[in-house]
Amino acid sequence: MLAHPAPQPELTRRLAKLTSILDVAKAMSAERDLDLLLPLILFEATKVVEADRCSLFILDRERNELWSKVAQGSKSEIRLPVGSGVAGQVAQTGAVINIPDAYADARFNRSFDVSSGYQTKTILCVPMRDAGGEVTGVIQALNKLDGASFNAEDEELLLALGAQAAGAIENALLHEDINRLFEGFVSASVVAIESRDPSTAGHSGRVADLTVAMAQALEHLSTGPYAHTRFSAGEIQELRYASLLHDFGKVGVREPVLVKAEKLYPHELEGLRARFELARKDLQLQSYRRRIQAVKLRGQANLAEIEAEEEERLAREVWQLDEVLEFILSCNRPTVLAQGNFERLHELGALRFLDAHDKAQPLLLPGEIQSLSIARGTLSPEERREIESHVEHTYRFLSQIPWTRTLRRVPEIAYAHHEKLDGTGYPRAEKDIPVQSRMMSICDIYDALTASDRPYKKAVPHALALDILRRESDAGQLDPALYTVFIEADIPRKVLQGVK
Repeated sequence: MLAHPAPQPELTRRLAKLTSILDVAKAMSAERDLDLLLPLILFEATKVVEADRCSLFILDRERNELWSKVAQGSKSEIRLPVGSGVAGQVAQTGAVINIPDAYADARFNRSFDVSSGYQTKTILCVPMRDAGGEVTGVIQALNKLDGASFNAEDEELLLALGAQAAGAIENALLHEDINRLFEGFVSASVVAIESRDPSTAGHSGRVADLTVAMAQALEHLSTGPYAHTRFSAGEIQELRYASLLHDFGKVGVREPVLVKAEKLYPHELEGLRARFELARKDLQLQSYRRRIQAVKLRGQANLAEIEAEEEERLAREVWQLDEVLEFILSCNRPTVLAQGNFERLHELGALRFLDAHDKAQPLLLPGEIQSLSIARGTLSPEERREIESHVEHTYRFLSQIPWTRTLRRVPEIAYAHHEKLDGTGYPRAEKDIPVQSRMMSICDIYDALTASDRPYKKAVPHALALDILRRESDAGQLDPALYTVFIEADIPRKVLQGVK
């Protein structure tokens, strides 16, 4: 039996390089972050062709330029026109350029050497081609480590690596484009939400920042129910999108209800004020009618006395009317209504004035009495249900979006941000709430309490907001372990310092 000859050292070395290219191809195909992918390609390119350093340029077809985020030996982005310099010519022609003596070749631009202090001796520049054969960029290797020129094998290996790199870069750029698309969609959605209710401008962004910071704070826990809880980069992005879009459903709520700052709508208040003006004119008219009658009965000689009596009576009646209006306006504000005010509002429903046809009309309409009798806030039960329906709208709208696999839980997380652990939340009143939604609930309530831009309430101080959250936590509505993290990690001050 003949023995197989031992592999030659040169063959072994070549095999090792090809194996290295295959290994890095696997690594490149799994990497989607361009900032991590490009240094990986350069490191392997430098190793495969045994060069001192390498640069990678990507073709920007719109600007007809090559650009580089990473070039070994350079700290800033480099841009150069296609056709300019060695790299630009390779991008233009698609041909390999192998220069054994850089300073003896007119195609070499010495300006980089002059500015950096580096001395280029040998150059190998190859095109990167996509699956369709189109040039998408170039890889440039400088200075063979053994002092020799780059050879045909180096060209072959660098071309092979470049082909793998082109596909990986194309995928990474596509991934970046998709991310920018999602970011643009989310940003546009937030603008749409805030244009419906300008008083809440910035709320979605603040809630997202608070919630993400809270999720990151969980990574430092070593005890408790959330010890060693970790969120991947994809899960953090999913949580951020869910937080930014948690109020997306408000686009489906009627705008008058959404921005209702007082118990009566502006047009209702305008009609009420007009009625009081008519009532004032009616008081004046009735006063002048009484004066005429009094003169007829008591004579012209008593005119001055009659005038004095009527002026006093008219002033008293107008004051009483104004006092009623002032009381109504106080009831219209979004404050807690005192118990005795309910009874007085219903008593005022009996007040009448005469219209232009001398017909008695109510000063307060039944619907106005009902609205003014709202005990807390500005919304009737029906309006509150309409506002609460925004969560249903949010889930329905977000569920229509074909989210990627890593973002598929965005609708679910956003859907549960008003749920409470004791089942008192909405819309489903469920106790099985995702931890992401539990965090968002705390952050959403905190920002809603402390926001200074709501027309229907004053901003609550930081300490009082924390106390309100504590009471809800003690009552079993909010997650006490997450509330503790919110406090101990000092999330509000770290995230919102100088924002509000």
